Amino acid sequence: MSRHRASPLTLWLSLLGALMVTVLPLPAIVDSFWPPWVTMALIYWCMMWPRLCGILTAFVMGLALDLLGGNLLGQHALSLSIVAYLTLRFHLRIRIFPLWQLTMTAFTLMAIDAFFVFWADGIAGLPTGGSGRWTQVIAGGVAWAPTMALLDHLRMRSENRGSRFT
Repeated sequence: MSRHRASPLTLWLSLLGALMVTVLPLPAIVDSFWPPWVTMALIYWCMMWPRLCGILTAFVMGLALDLLGGNLLGQHALSLSIVAYLTLRFHLRIRIFPLWQLTMTAFTLMAIDAFFVFWADGIAGLPTGGSGRWTQVIAGGVAWAPTMALLDHLRMRSENRGSRFT
């Protein structure tokens, strides 16, 4: 029986793509409904490849998100690290959930991420962002299934499994 190997290149390219899509300059009306792509990608990769994607990966992606977005340095690093920890802690249970339960779990993890960013903004005395922060979480819940299907496809191709038996 052959073992399928995970490709770190696929992981980092997909996270870089999620980071680029997240920091796109968008009109305000679209921006408030733009899903948290980096959070969604981190949840997926922590769940599927926990040996490659972990808390350090989440911390680095959070720092990159803070630097590129002009946010308080470390707020996304903290929130994404917490989300990565929770995903890693329960990844074996989460992976076997049916799609609707997995979507609800991802929605909850995205809400935790948004709450910690909201909390850090409040402590720093920055504007908290209003309802746009929470509509992004709802948009992430709606976009979870197609995003997961896309990342599943990338993972299968990376592991060179395709649709054939090996």
